[in-house]
Amino acid sequence: MPVSAIYLREGMKKLKRMLIHAYTKFNLGDDLFVKLLCERYPDTHFVLPARSEYKQCFASLSNLTLYPIESIWVRGIRKVLKKLKLGSIDIQKVLLKRLARRCDGVVQIGGSVFMQGARWKEDYAWKLDVFDSRKPYFVLGANFGPYKDDTFYVRHRELFSTYTDICFRDRYSYDLFKDLGNVRLAPDIIFQHAKPDNPRNGKYVVISVIKPSDRESLKDFDAMYYNKIKEIAVAFAEEGYGVKLMSFCEYEGDEEAVKAIHSLIPQVYADRVNMYFYKTNLEEAVGLLASSGMIVATRFHAMILGWVFGKPVFPIAYSEKTTNVMNDAGFTGAYADLKAMDSLDPEEVVRSLNTNTLNVSVLARQAERHFEKLDNYLGKNNNAKEASAALNPGVFARRGHES
Repeated sequence: MPVSAIYLREGMKKLKRMLIHAYTKFNLGDDLFVKLLCERYPDTHFVLPARSEYKQCFASLSNLTLYPIESIWVRGIRKVLKKLKLGSIDIQKVLLKRLARRCDGVVQIGGSVFMQGARWKEDYAWKLDVFDSRKPYFVLGANFGPYKDDTFYVRHRELFSTYTDICFRDRYSYDLFKDLGNVRLAPDIIFQHAKPDNPRNGKYVVISVIKPSDRESLKDFDAMYYNKIKEIAVAFAEEGYGVKLMSFCEYEGDEEAVKAIHSLIPQVYADRVNMYFYKTNLEEAVGLLASSGMIVATRFHAMILGWVFGKPVFPIAYSEKTTNVMNDAGFTGAYADLKAMDSLDPEEVVRSLNTNTLNVSVLARQAERHFEKLDNYLGKNNNAKEASAALNPGVFARRGHES
């Protein structure tokens, strides 16, 4: 619905204008976060700083305005500043700071957005400078860590105490900060994703992959991981299944990993194993997962979406965020730890076709709790409290694995 139409419907009531702080590197999971947020609040005007290519990704969201952070005129200003020997001025930060001042608040939505990297102090200072501490700041769907030292934790504890609301997606993160009073817990936001109207189980398996060496803790695992994924793909091909090697995020090396694994597939199985690269077509990518017969999920949100769509899922855990959520969700099916999967029998993965589903209907209702405080601020009537009224605050339903 056009913004002008919303104004008329609300009797000229002023729309709230919210800045979205998100990971905008064309990662399927993070892009779904933004989509679900905007769809939940059609009467709110959202602004997302992102590359102009995101117009394709979010073309259906009439209440979202893209703020092109790498537009021609921004690059032009940067060149002018460089000629004037003012290159130390971060024009992008200046523009984002002005944009934040013009908004009524900030929604930071994402998953692993509080990890300790080499430049975390610079990133921390950047956030303090850009965002107006006098305006509401909501954090939805995140987990905290991994982190290496107490300074990282203490500084973020200080920062979090100034925020309006923080809703973590895993108990580990929640327990670190639950005494602050503004911290809550709910299952991952993607549990809120709608199920397909006419679900089908295609005769193919989606294998979502990553490039292990893109992560500091997995620098030496590329060759082992690629070879094991190749073995799993071949095992499914031998059972008559098609295989889709799927990239969720080119920027993080998924596409490179898909190509490397595909090059290992023996020629006799080549016609059964295909590559799929997510770029900007969210609906197409989600549809591929929703119509599959099974999902082998290294990507965290491949696991979540597989459960939501009622698919057998074999998770490959590359970090504690995966195992934390598996535990919180009560998943008791077979899975692999990426670092130890050299000994994994591919036939164990194939057998999971018949065992590794999970009923997530309760988790889907609980996931709505992420939005409770934001609903109140944006004036949206919601059923989130009703969805969790019978449950203890911050406690996930425990649902076992089902065959």
